Amino acid sequence: MKWLSKMIFSGMMGWKLKGSFPDLKKYVIIAVPHTSWHDFYIGLLVRSMTRTKINYVGKKELFKPPFGWYFRWTGGAPVDRGKRSNTVDAIIDIFNERDEFRLSIAPEGTRKKVSVFRTGFYYVAKGAGVPIVMIALDFEHKEVRIAEPFYPGNDMESDMQEIYAYFKGVKGKKPEYSFEP
Repeated sequence: MKWLSKMIFSGMMGWKLKGSFPDLKKYVIIAVPHTSWHDFYIGLLVRSMTRTKINYVGKKELFKPPFGWYFRWTGGAPVDRGKRSNTVDAIIDIFNERDEFRLSIAPEGTRKKVSVFRTGFYYVAKGAGVPIVMIALDFEHKEVRIAEPFYPGNDMESDMQEIYAYFKGVKGKKPEYSFEP
């Protein structure tokens, strides 16, 4: 599948992959900008090309029959909101329970234009003691850029400014919805 994914991604679609996923078993991935459903298959192609197991979370009801197997097979992890009302804590629990977990999140929380990220990804990374890996989905230049791991410090405002700077000027599939802090 790796060669087929690369043929589609690079050969047929003309995209480039810059950077690589870190050799770490746990981290939070933020992919920006999230402006279209096209982001999903771009991500799947990158995941296949790099042979990196990448996860996501969904409400526990998605993981019941008849389709629960599919969500698990594609890297999904159920979050039980009934046990606690704090999703961040529930996701931190998943990180703590597993030997390997790479959580992918769209920090905008929508495919529409936003000027600030939702901060759940940041609190998950801090609470789980894992780095953040930033991925720019640049449709203008047909590039997926993977940054080196970013370890959050003790100044969230400063950290967020550094994170925002990484995505400055990156255009999504729908450029008018691209993230601009």
